[in-house]
Amino acid sequence: MTRKILTITALIGGGLFASTGWADFQRGYVSMMGSSTLVPFVKAAANRVKGKAPLIQASGTGGGIKLFCEGTGAESPDIALASREMKPKERDECRRNGVGDAVELKIGYDAVILAQSKKSDPWSLTDKEARIAFAKYLAERNGQMALNPNKTWRDVKRSLPATPIELLGPPNTSATHDAFVDLISDLECKGPPWVPAGSREPTSDMLRKCRSVREDGVYKEGRENDETHVARIAEATTPKLGVFGYKMITDNASKLRAVPINGVEPTYENVSSNAYLGSRPLYLYVKPNAISRTPGMKEFLSEITSEGAWGDKGYLKSAGLITMPASERATYAAKLKSVGVSSAVSKSAPTSGKSSAKKSSSKKK
Repeated sequence: MTRKILTITALIGGGLFASTGWADFQRGYVSMMGSSTLVPFVKAAANRVKGKAPLIQASGTGGGIKLFCEGTGAESPDIALASREMKPKERDECRRNGVGDAVELKIGYDAVILAQSKKSDPWSLTDKEARIAFAKYLAERNGQMALNPNKTWRDVKRSLPATPIELLGPPNTSATHDAFVDLISDLECKGPPWVPAGSREPTSDMLRKCRSVREDGVYKEGRENDETHVARIAEATTPKLGVFGYKMITDNASKLRAVPINGVEPTYENVSSNAYLGSRPLYLYVKPNAISRTPGMKEFLSEITSEGAWGDKGYLKSAGLITMPASERATYAAKLKSVGVSSAVSKSAPTSGKSSAKKSSSKKK
């Protein structure tokens, strides 16, 4: 099948520009943009749908949602790919720009995992110990806060070696970074000294400080699920930890070992059931008017929510997705049905390798 090649450039802080008219593009394609974590899953589903290839761009969760909420025109994607829930201020932006209330579709789970070298003795940390190691500010016994003074792993936990603390992770623009901050800060930020006396919530300044990661050389920033970080951790002569997604750990099981948090391993079952603290949901946010307007949209949504795709024996599980329990899948399938989309009977093989996945220069993952 012959298809028109559409060249798109994404600019940080700007819009999208194309070599053909946007109206023509919008009539012909489903456009998706956002978290790189979801790209292999939506691509796998798109390849099983007949018709014109969708445009799939990895711009990061925040970047995808930002463009998604800019309006209903052809320059804005039909679907935002998100490895976190949309924030209230992002929902408000969508409403202000005429997008309305996006249809929220959870398709499964991922996990943010601390990993060490397979060559090292196994470690285990609590979320409190992880915070003591990696947070910029710590609460003191006198109810005040101070910059993190801990220098070695032994400062964090007596059974660990007296070697410098080092963590390799994604950029602070990444949703994986956000999930890591949640892991070490979510419960901490709900109490003193972050929440003023007589108040139920921290001030914006105190919340920012509570959720800050060290900037003194302990945290070394790279790309999302950085392969060079895998190599550095695997071959390190002194212990290093890394922050990765679930699939990165399984793909590198011969080199990396997951560090249990609060005694819970990030197994498939523990992530799917939310027993593991670093479990995180994966979402598609869909523009309501695009469901009936954009050719191929209903077919794509039907396919990705079929049992052959997101089910316990579906091809998305084989691609690395952690599936939801059947009851949760039924809830989201019913939500889609309420807007006119029913799950398909999935094919056993893709119709073609046709979906066009592109990466933009935005860093948010």
